[in-house]
Amino acid sequence: MEAHILASATTDANLELVLDVLPALIVILIASGLCGWLARWVWQPRVLGEMVAGVLLGPTLFGWLFPDAQAAVFPHHVTPILYVISTIGLTLYMFLVGAGLDHGAGGERGGLHRPVVLAISGIVPALLLGGAVGFALWSQLSRDDVGRWLFAVFVGGALSLTAFPMLARILYERGLENSRLGRLSLLAASIDDAAAWCLLAVLSAVHLGGGTGPAVRTILLSLVFVAVALGVVRPLLRPLGRAVARAGDLNLGHTYLVLLVPLVAGWLTDWIGIYSVFGGFIAGLAMPRDAAFRRLVHDRMMNMVSVLLLPVFFTFSGLNTQLGGLGGGTMLLSFLAILAAAFAGKYFGCALAMRTLGFTPRESYAVGGLMNARGLMILIFINIGLAQGIITREVFSMLVLVAVLTTAAALPLYSAALPKRLEEEQRAPVPEPEKTAAAA
Repeated sequence: MEAHILASATTDANLELVLDVLPALIVILIASGLCGWLARWVWQPRVLGEMVAGVLLGPTLFGWLFPDAQAAVFPHHVTPILYVISTIGLTLYMFLVGAGLDHGAGGERGGLHRPVVLAISGIVPALLLGGAVGFALWSQLSRDDVGRWLFAVFVGGALSLTAFPMLARILYERGLENSRLGRLSLLAASIDDAAAWCLLAVLSAVHLGGGTGPAVRTILLSLVFVAVALGVVRPLLRPLGRAVARAGDLNLGHTYLVLLVPLVAGWLTDWIGIYSVFGGFIAGLAMPRDAAFRRLVHDRMMNMVSVLLLPVFFTFSGLNTQLGGLGGGTMLLSFLAILAAAFAGKYFGCALAMRTLGFTPRESYAVGGLMNARGLMILIFINIGLAQGIITREVFSMLVLVAVLTTAAALPLYSAALPKRLEEEQRAPVPEPEKTAAAA
């Protein structure tokens, strides 16, 4: 009898949880769809509208205007479920980005030389300028228990990020993910973000008193993971690509394997100590390079991941975002200084590096605009800093606004530098070096 009562209570609790989660998902879909449409209407990428929708559904607007309704739609016990859904969604999305990235096509001259140079040019100037601003504003903005250098490096690290998922969405929406500039930007952004997460691991270890040992372990295990994924797993998956290409379709067995690889990779990178998004991306790079395979995987999964799962990720981040921390002349001037450091470090640093790599001025400033998009990756970064007590809510609010404004500026800067006529030339296939040499 007691077992029956317990089972009935469990069933009722599960049903109640479902009835709480489904309205939250419905509201998320409606808000992200509407804001995405409005973003396109004002010539912004749809993904920026979805990001703004997530922030608006949090305490910034929805919770401020209608606190009871917001609490009813997003009760506390639903938040962990949204976190799980959002993590799976972002991991699968970055898997699709990695799987669709035709990093062999057009064979980048110099191999990884160009992406590494562009990544360094995006990291170092932003890190130095942001660190200098953080160092100067430490007494006004920092917590008492956080040292000046730690605070300064954290601010600089946050500004050195390029929103890899955001950049990928912008490029996919414009069909540029496999263009010369698209591939270069994505690879450089992935290096930027990986370096920023390694830096965050070091800062967290120092702040929490764990020393540098855990950070060194994270970096070493990350390198081992990448080496195994690309050196061992990728060759083992090549027969999968040939089988799918012969069949012309993904059967159930293939689909199980395609889903299993990024989820395991995401779990491993989370265990290592870096965000699961990078596990998903590396898993995508390990997938077969067959064009038919990549097309089938993209067509089968992309719409569901983009429409349902990614907006949940944006909303989960928005639920932890409060933009009420800005106020007063001192705070406004501090924010403007941080924003200027963020913009100048990325935009001019990346544009200058592109010029030294032999690209035209228009191409250089177009990539500078794209690399300036920070999106939700900086929100993840600063959420961790806030949770660990490295920054205050006021600094958190400033960096949220930096994320929104620099991301909103990315596409107009790109379009101003590279009009539609020149953008069409970027979509044209780039001949492989050996074929070009043979033709010559």
